[in-house]
Amino acid sequence: MNTDAFTAHESNVRRYCRAFPTVFTKALGATIWDETGKPHIDFLVGSGALNYGHNNPNIMAPAIEYLVGENILLSLDMYTAAKRDFIEAFVDSILKPRGLSYKIQFPGPTGTNANEAALALARKYTGRSSVMAFTNAFHGMSLGSLAVSGSASTRELGGVARHDVIRIPYDGYPSQAFDSASYIDCLLGDPGSGIEKPAAIILETIQAEGGMNAASAAWLTEIQRICRKHGVVFIVDDIQAGAGRTGDFFSFESAKIEPDIVCLSKSLSGSGSPLSVVLIRPDLDIWMPGEHSGTFRGNNFALVTAAAMCKMWSDRQFTAGVEQTAAKLQGHLDRLVAKFPRYIEQKRGRGLMAGLKCRSPAVVGRVHDVAFENGLLIESSGPDRDVIKVLPPVTITDAELDHGIAILDHALKEQDND
Repeated sequence: MNTDAFTAHESNVRRYCRAFPTVFTKALGATIWDETGKPHIDFLVGSGALNYGHNNPNIMAPAIEYLVGENILLSLDMYTAAKRDFIEAFVDSILKPRGLSYKIQFPGPTGTNANEAALALARKYTGRSSVMAFTNAFHGMSLGSLAVSGSASTRELGGVARHDVIRIPYDGYPSQAFDSASYIDCLLGDPGSGIEKPAAIILETIQAEGGMNAASAAWLTEIQRICRKHGVVFIVDDIQAGAGRTGDFFSFESAKIEPDIVCLSKSLSGSGSPLSVVLIRPDLDIWMPGEHSGTFRGNNFALVTAAAMCKMWSDRQFTAGVEQTAAKLQGHLDRLVAKFPRYIEQKRGRGLMAGLKCRSPAVVGRVHDVAFENGLLIESSGPDRDVIKVLPPVTITDAELDHGIAILDHALKEQDND
């Protein structure tokens, strides 16, 4: 297998290729093949950017038809038929059935673009500069997003000082005994706290890179109440946890909350093509024309695949299948936790966004390597990289899911042979 071109010319910053040292060539559904023909079950799915699997035919068929028709691919923020079709599909299949009403902003194509836009708008709307962000958060790789991320190693990457961020404890941090929501309410309401009122609170309902920490519905409801009580913009970063990953389209649906701003990206296109949106409570949409921009916010190929993805959520058979797959995955993981208490501390996450908190990073490293040798792609998360992320496509077949879990079971068993 020839990797000379990569090692000779690609930057040292490359990461996933070091974890999976093979050359991949094709993929379909939950399976990805390398150039030797070896199949791998994909529990990585582009770090959550391929929730609907590789080359989903329901999503790719209209895109292929669009590509061969000499249609618009790049349109800045001009009107196109593809954008209109996406907006109508998103409103009709996603927003209206959930009783939601948002304006849709198209920033640059990545998740960090969406978060930067959301933070800028919250600051503009309130006239305040600081933002409250949580322990173990991750919001992206541009400076504003890095600033509100929790990991010290991540925040240092920008190389410049970042101010105006108030770090606050997430649900269950440092332990379940601590009521972080009441603490936040106290900070915002007490003139002696030394904390000035922020423009926004930004959070992930499940902290993917932070260790698959899932906030409770009660805590999320309380954070929304606190934001409204104190006039603080409530932003949910649903970039990795949204677009179907938890079994619902939005990760906050089970909490029955309605954030002021929601950021979506990763699996929004359904195809792996970059696309992001910022959903804005209508009265917050005070942007002036052209005040926020981005060359690649008119990715019409991604808009076509995103529209097809949205329409899938109007199919009750599809949504029932996602619910059943989520329940099946959770059952599999419960069995692994019970079977391997020497190596696994607890199950984390929710729905099809799951994790196994292990007793050491060494366990995760060994499981990763054995799993890859046997045809399963997984990755780790958490500040100590001691959580196995389990992110199968929401469309994975029962046979693929069972096979992937069997490989994970085998990798955990191999710990006994070390």
